[in-house]
Amino acid sequence: MALPKRRQSHARTNKRRSQYKTKARSFVECPKCHSPKLPHRVCPNCGNYKDKIVAPPKKKEEKS
Repeated sequence: MALPKRRQSHARTNKRRSQYKTKARSFVECPKCHSPKLPHRVCPNCGNYKDKIVAPPKKKEEKS
């Protein structure tokens, strides 16, 4: 089985690792309330998922 003849330097290793970046999250618009939400998830604003109310909408707390 083939083996590397020399050890890879730190610079070469870090150059290779620099390509593994995290991607920015994509948001979609809720069809009911038009607020941004993650795809394939319940809307945190109105509680809808695939035209059905799955979770009750979150109430906004008023400051006194």
